[in-house]
Amino acid sequence: MFDRARVMWMRGGTSKGGYFLADDLPADTAARDAFLLRVMGSPDPRQIDGMGGADPLTSKVAIIKKSQRDGVDIDYLFLQVFVDQAIVSDAQNCGNILAGIGPFAIERDLIAAQQDETRVAIFMENTGQIAIATVQTPGGIVRYDGDAKIDGVPGSAAPIPLEFRDTAGSSCGALLPTGNAFDIVDDVRVTLIDNGMPCVVMKASDVGVTGYEDRDTLDNDSALKARIEAIRLAVGERMNLGDVTEKSVPKMMLVAPPRNGGAVTVRSFIPHRAHASIGVLGAVSVATACLIEGSPAAEVASIPGGNRKTLSVEHPTGETTCVMELDDSGTVTSAAMLRTARKLMDGEIFA
Repeated sequence: MFDRARVMWMRGGTSKGGYFLADDLPADTAARDAFLLRVMGSPDPRQIDGMGGADPLTSKVAIIKKSQRDGVDIDYLFLQVFVDQAIVSDAQNCGNILAGIGPFAIERDLIAAQQDETRVAIFMENTGQIAIATVQTPGGIVRYDGDAKIDGVPGSAAPIPLEFRDTAGSSCGALLPTGNAFDIVDDVRVTLIDNGMPCVVMKASDVGVTGYEDRDTLDNDSALKARIEAIRLAVGERMNLGDVTEKSVPKMMLVAPPRNGGAVTVRSFIPHRAHASIGVLGAVSVATACLIEGSPAAEVASIPGGNRKTLSVEHPTGETTCVMELDDSGTVTSAAMLRTARKLMDGEIFA
């Protein structure tokens, strides 16, 4: 039985998890997943016998290798290890864990650091898309300390800008898999959208909440969770995701008018627990929904003018800023986010 591997534990954005070289894990998928479940301590709500933090945001894995693709430095596979189920899913990207990929690749000598900053082109295996991360490397060494702050993470760290291009339809085959600005599901108007993360976007008021509740209040609202889960299960086929009963996508996004000068307020479910903030690519998909005329998000959002729009997505612990570039037809062509990361430990983990 495979029982140990080299790993670096990192915080990436507002998430945390284990970063592994592909060669340090079993090539067989079943053996790999069994090992990762033991590493995290799943299935167990407390994950007491593993490194998981009893939360989907801290039960994540990145698998990294040097890329053989033209113009790409690193291939990155994201895995979500479920907390209380024996499931390891590759059905989605994670833009927060993505923030640690560049630093990890440099630390593991997969890419040579430049003098001041190092741009790392990353192929996201889950969806076949490319992101560019810019890592601070003064003197050829990864720098983790700095003045950049992101809501949901205490203190400050070195900035890691992430740029996403061509993410529309990354999992669902189209930005709007049904071709509609909105659909009616269980008497609720929803936008089914995928701009890097499959999401179902609806007005919070349409499912009986304000959209300003805290995480615990939402997590304890069993009637709300049952209602949005029914919607989620109903749209899986429409979003070209198949039966989503045991999948971590689509994410469920409840939107409301902004309260703190942003573009929109969001409460997200990932998919069965309320998120402490919002995922990076989830924020991109929600921000994109705000720009679609006739969508529920557009009805509550406050949108600036121009083809380069800075949209602040408000969430329970602050806000996430998306910088969206649009062409003359109003189509989103790229999105950029500011994230940070920090190395927490480097060593060997046992299962």
